[in-house]
Amino acid sequence: MANENMTGLAALRSGTLSKRAGVTTVGALERALLKRFPAATAEAWDRTGLLVGDPADSLRGVAVALDPTVRAVKAAAEAGANVLVTHHPAFLDPPVRFRPAATEPSADGAVVWEAVSRGVALMSFHTALDVSREAQRVLPGMLGLQFKGVVERIEEGRGLGYGQTCVPKSSDAPFTLRHLAARCTAVFGRPPRVWGDFDRVLGTVVTATGSAGDMPQRCLDAGCDCLVCGEVKYHAALSAAEAGLCIIDLGHDTSELPLCTVLVEALAAAGVPEESITAFEQTDNWAHPEAVRR
Repeated sequence: MANENMTGLAALRSGTLSKRAGVTTVGALERALLKRFPAATAEAWDRTGLLVGDPADSLRGVAVALDPTVRAVKAAAEAGANVLVTHHPAFLDPPVRFRPAATEPSADGAVVWEAVSRGVALMSFHTALDVSREAQRVLPGMLGLQFKGVVERIEEGRGLGYGQTCVPKSSDAPFTLRHLAARCTAVFGRPPRVWGDFDRVLGTVVTATGSAGDMPQRCLDAGCDCLVCGEVKYHAALSAAEAGLCIIDLGHDTSELPLCTVLVEALAAAGVPEESITAFEQTDNWAHPEAVRR
């Protein structure tokens, strides 16, 4: 049931945890999610699983968000959730101070303070979620592309990895960069940055959430036509475009917000009732000037 809470974050679902839930403690929820998104598949520098909170606490409700901000922690507590599950971790390097947001310039330390103060446990599944089979189907499905495989495999035989190789559906032929860019704008509601000839007919498209990293070069090496990603550095995009790769830069958060749906589905599969899950949109962190012009 949609509603608006005091923090400005839109709550998509909320409720009270049922006694019939498949998981009844914070620790049991962490174990269930780690089976789906194992820490062993995450990057070595990442933070995976329970970062803040008592595993023995009873599970009262779960909130889901892309980023564990102070606002998200407050909204989770107000929704009756004592666990906030996010894609991004609350920190990579541990904060050196933990103080309220009003007095703490370090956002990470303030988030941990808020979580402890409000009794909200923090869990994240960042790169373990990125490489999962569930996440691989998100962008291709939203953009109406046929998923073919993974560009950068992390484990042979399991199909885990970064970047999804896709092809347009036969019904879309001829499929140009103009068509794909327009589809991205319609699906995500925000115009992307586009590199390349809009009339270029696309045969192979790679999708990748978040930071592109070395994905542009991998696409060039594989002879792909276009990369749809969350974020690419200017000079990397310029060089790749000069070498013949079209790039559609959606925005880091725009590309990853749909992964929250994967987390919601994982919670439901773990036995958390749908009415006990609150998902936050987090689409108001920034805006184009045109969106606020009067």
